[in-house]
Amino acid sequence: MYVRYNYNNEVCAGFLENDMIRSLNGSLFNHDGLGEESVSLSSVNLLPPCQPSKVVCVGLNYLDHAAEMNETLPDAPLLFMKPATSVIGHGDTIVAPKDTGRLDYEAELAIVIGREAKNIPAAEAPDYIFGYTCANDFTARAIQLSDKQWTRGKSFDTFCPIGPGIVRTIDHNNARIHLTVNGEVRQDSNIKEFIFGVYDVVSYISRHMTLLPGDVILTGTPHGVGPVNSGDVMSVSIDGIGTLTNTLKVQ
Repeated sequence: MYVRYNYNNEVCAGFLENDMIRSLNGSLFNHDGLGEESVSLSSVNLLPPCQPSKVVCVGLNYLDHAAEMNETLPDAPLLFMKPATSVIGHGDTIVAPKDTGRLDYEAELAIVIGREAKNIPAAEAPDYIFGYTCANDFTARAIQLSDKQWTRGKSFDTFCPIGPGIVRTIDHNNARIHLTVNGEVRQDSNIKEFIFGVYDVVSYISRHMTLLPGDVILTGTPHGVGPVNSGDVMSVSIDGIGTLTNTLKVQ
């Protein structure tokens, strides 16, 4: 798993295995293997695994969530954006202003782009994907509903946790995704429930905007979305990736 981390007040990139991180010879998206330096996971602070110029999100992309919401299946991916300033990492705190009203978790698979992508066919999408990580599309639901659009309610600073790191491949046809709140399972599904698959989503977005290395695509959330309160601990887990954990603070 590729990670970014703070060590001795320096931002580093490395490869995590068995609780040890080996540094990279180069940057995350342009390196020629592992370096000699090795540090323990317990001695560093993990950072968001990449620094996107933008986070592009897909709404209503699970069959089970569409059925839960009694929604008609979309003909094409429904897109919205989160700003780069909303991104935080594993272990960071989601901070919401006290007047935001209802706050909801949304467990999601995140795609990390590795090469500049514009107008690419779905068959070539794997060549442009660096890997995958976990995400929580955290949402101020009351604001989203009152605004009747999604930007403000999903764009607060800290409202896009991603991590803990990036894996290069996952099983697109069978990967469990689930979310717990204070240890209790609230969402439990599988990415085989996708309406639009990973490669189709990347291709579709690339026809509307240029994707840059480090950009992140959130692929939608399954059934079971619900509210959380200040102090609640949310953990998003995806087979083959790991677990992203964040705590909510309302202030």
